Amino acid sequence: MKLLDLFCGAGGAAMGYSRAGFTEIVGVDIEPQPRYPFEFHQADAMTYPLEGFDAIHASPPCQGESILRNLPWLRDREYPMLIIPTRERLRGVGVPTVIENVFNARRSRRKPHGMSAGFLCGQMFSLPVYRHRLFETSFFWMQPGHPRHQIVIGQGRMLNDRRKGTLNAGSGKGAWGNQVIVTVGGGQFRKADGERALGIDWMTKDELAQAIPPAYTEYIGRQLLATMVAP
Repeated sequence: MKLLDLFCGAGGAAMGYSRAGFTEIVGVDIEPQPRYPFEFHQADAMTYPLEGFDAIHASPPCQGESILRNLPWLRDREYPMLIIPTRERLRGVGVPTVIENVFNARRSRRKPHGMSAGFLCGQMFSLPVYRHRLFETSFFWMQPGHPRHQIVIGQGRMLNDRRKGTLNAGSGKGAWGNQVIVTVGGGQFRKADGERALGIDWMTKDELAQAIPPAYTEYIGRQLLATMVAP
């Protein structure tokens, strides 16, 4: 089975599909991705040919949808809003599709008729990270149960804020201990912690901050493959 991975980044999603059983994966991104673990083409995902694939995954840029854009130093920045254009491009393509984005994609969250949607969290897979991500698919899939979050990120500080300490440990030394949850964002994490939290060992620290755990797309991919081979 051959999968096209649009807006592929450094390959967190691709690795999950590979583990699920896809035998050929082609990644496309407008930026160079020297650590992408499969066949890669540097190109515009909005114009790359869609023919010749058994399934398509797309992770359009999330910065414009992220709640973090409300931070004072990010409010005046403009980001591409590509969820709806990506959805329109994949409509009627003739093969199963998956669109992934951040949980706070509020303005684009309403799914079109015939699409299935849900979210995944690292806690669903016993990973020490939350990283909620929405998945909108052209096929039905079952979302696993969502464990209640025992650690709260808030009160003006992150779990791994080196200066202010961690909420779960109350440590004045910040996150350089064995924290229960790793935020993997904003540079406030050790690379080794980010690798452990996401289950990724081939990315830079900046790439980890943008990646999704392969466990997410392995879960989605297994259900996708099951629908593709069903009689």
